[in-house]
This record gives sequence, structure tokens and C-alpha cells, in this order.
Amino acid sequence: MFDPREKIALFIDGANLYAASKALGFDVDYRKLLSTFHKRGYLLRAYYYTALVEDQEYSSIRPLIDWLDYNGYRVVTKPAKEFTDSAGRRKIKGNMDIELAVDALELADTVDHFVIFSGDGDFRSLTEALQRRGRKVSVVSTISSQPPMISDDLRRQADYFIDLQSLKADIGRDPSERLPRREDYEDEEEGFED
Repeated sequence: MFDPREKIALFIDGANLYAASKALGFDVDYRKLLSTFHKRGYLLRAYYYTALVEDQEYSSIRPLIDWLDYNGYRVVTKPAKEFTDSAGRRKIKGNMDIELAVDALELADTVDHFVIFSGDGDFRSLTEALQRRGRKVSVVSTISSQPPMISDDLRRQADYFIDLQSLKADIGRDPSERLPRREDYEDEEEGFED
């Protein structure tokens, strides 16, 4: 699946990866995640995408964002949009699909193997566009949860599907190493809609 001579880039949909790992019952250790993919080829870039609620005095996801930014990730954020649905409930919308797609297409002439951490079916078109340029695309999500967290169309389009469950031993955080605690970010990412 991976050739050690390949230039690899990771594109992590933060909210989607968080939801998938939570459904599988583990936290991602982002240091281990980088190390795992460094071993599989030449890791050129690792992007992490998330929307932030700007009007809060303290954002509980900020420690993670800062850590990622200082430890080898390119963090891409934008303000989340707040709205009230028809039932009067406060909702937060923080879709980062366009930002991820634009960044991936800009690297299409440089990267050999794109690894997209998301099960969002909206990435099927991006996957197809990268493949037309002769690039390999692996998608990391899960079919091990109920319901599965990956779109069937995206899974079929990808060159390779990697079930997040199969990476648990390599990238899972030991429960005793919970700093920063990812559960604190639940409020900001769980309510996001695509």
C-alpha cells in the first residue's frame, strides 16, 4: 500500500477523526500518528483542519491546536458559524471541506500519496480529481462502528481504505496519557454539521 519512496501528505478532518475515534473508544495520540506515517514513506506535510468557536472567552480545543502547530502539523482553522435551527436549538456549523480540498489540489504535483482522515462522502470528488492526476489516495475512517463512519461512495473511490480500528495500536493514546484531554473539546466539535 505504501512505498517508502513516496512523498506522503496527511489531511485530517479534525471533527471527523475525533468522532470516529470516539465511536471506537480511543483517543488519538497525534505524536504517534506522525511517527506511524513517517515510517511508511517520506511524510511531506500533515494538515489538521478544524473550525473554532470565536466568541468564547476560552476555547477548550486551543491547547490541542497549539500543540499540533508546534509539533509538525499545519493547522488550518476558521471561525465556526452559529445559528438557531427550526426547533430553536443553538447549532454550530464548521465545515472545512473546501479548505482541505484546495490544499490537497495545490499539492497534487508534489505529493505521491494522499491520506485523508475523514469518512465524509464530499471527499469522493477530491479523491477522483487526485487520481486523475496519477496520485494514490488512502482514506482513513471506520466501518467498525455502528453506524459506519465512512461514506460507501468515498470508500469505493479511494485506492485504499484503512479502518481506523486497525491503527488503534499504532496511534491510540494510552488512557494514562490524557493531556491535553480530548473530551474537553467535545462541545466544540460534536455539534458541527457538514
